[in-house]
Amino acid sequence: MKRWYLVVDVEKCENCNNCFLACKDEHCGNDWPGYAASQPIHGQRWMNIRRKERGRFPAIDVAYLPTPCMHCDDAPCRLAAKNGAVIKRPDGMVIIDPQKSRGQKALVRSCPYGAIWWNEDRQIPQKCTFCAHLLDAGWTEPRCVQACPTGALSVQHLEAGEMERLAVSQGLEVLDGGKTAGRPNVYYRNLYRFKKCFISGTLVTGDAGRSDCAAGATVKLYRNETLLDKKVSDDFGDFKFDGIPPNSGPYRIEIEYRAGGRKQIEVVVQESCSVGTVWL
Repeated sequence: MKRWYLVVDVEKCENCNNCFLACKDEHCGNDWPGYAASQPIHGQRWMNIRRKERGRFPAIDVAYLPTPCMHCDDAPCRLAAKNGAVIKRPDGMVIIDPQKSRGQKALVRSCPYGAIWWNEDRQIPQKCTFCAHLLDAGWTEPRCVQACPTGALSVQHLEAGEMERLAVSQGLEVLDGGKTAGRPNVYYRNLYRFKKCFISGTLVTGDAGRSDCAAGATVKLYRNETLLDKKVSDDFGDFKFDGIPPNSGPYRIEIEYRAGGRKQIEVVVQESCSVGTVWL
């Protein structure tokens, strides 16, 4: 049968928190029997947004990583639960029963993604339900997806094989949850923005008395003798290579600008970095 999958585009997330607020609106003060008890107003973030800064001034960027329950096929929480308190539905959603799970605080520790929260007042573990109560009622997407203004969140309702092929064709990835991860069903696009590094720089011509941006320069990135990527500097003379593994190198940057403007730079990447202003 078809299953539900969430796709997160890291490049489109602007940390507006509409998804977080929509989740609160749906679940705070509302009990959904068989799906979830009311979520506390404070403390729990069923849609948690992680933040990562890369680089140093003046070459900095920020990426945001929406992180809900991964609705794993081999969910560690289901394996840790007693009395059938956690179920994996045939349509892909993992649900913690708000009655059977009472007192089972160990479920919080079982999640390698930190996506399960403890409700102290009710003494139950809680998490994202994929708004299963709404999808069962005919909705085509959960509240977080409905509220996302940039298209960073989307859903797929596909057979498992179709989703696998889509992930390959679109370069989708899942979060690494370590050895206890259980085949997540939340996929990420442009995850390199969160887990990999960049090399950037600014090209200028002239001298300290009078300089101009070196727009249109060809910039090539090599590792050993292998060409990895090629860029053209923009109108401000800036270039950027992204998706580089941390603690890697050495790399060689070759710059060609009009007649005679050539330069080579060696760089080892520990984290995102800039080679600074390069005079041609």
